[in-house]
Amino acid sequence: MKGEYKHSIDAKGRLAMPAKLRDELGDRFTVTKGLDGCLAIYPEKEWEVLEARIRSLPMSKSRDLQRFFFSAAFDAEMDAQGRILLPANLREYAGLTKETAIIGASNHAEIWDAAKWAEYNAGINDDRIMEAMEDLGF
Repeated sequence: MKGEYKHSIDAKGRLAMPAKLRDELGDRFTVTKGLDGCLAIYPEKEWEVLEARIRSLPMSKSRDLQRFFFSAAFDAEMDAQGRILLPANLREYAGLTKETAIIGASNHAEIWDAAKWAEYNAGINDDRIMEAMEDLGF
């Protein structure tokens, strides 16, 4: 998944999913806590991969991951207008109030508070990117 999209959460806690991501997400997908204070959206197949990998770890290494990802996870379905209802606990976790940034992040998408996303991006500099690219052999 790729791209960055700006959408607003309505008064009922519904968020319209970007049309370009709808096909990639499919009919059913999982929304849960993400890293860095965002929400993560996994297509069904990617969620199954994540779940299987976490379950394959010894309990001593997996219990925090299980609790973090699975306790907040819910199976989402879009309504006829392409919106999902975000539970209050997840909106609170990610600090979502009105304006959001929905971003593609390779095998999943993320929902960020728009201001928090801008702040996060401001902290990414060329040196950090160059170091990561070198780790990949570029």
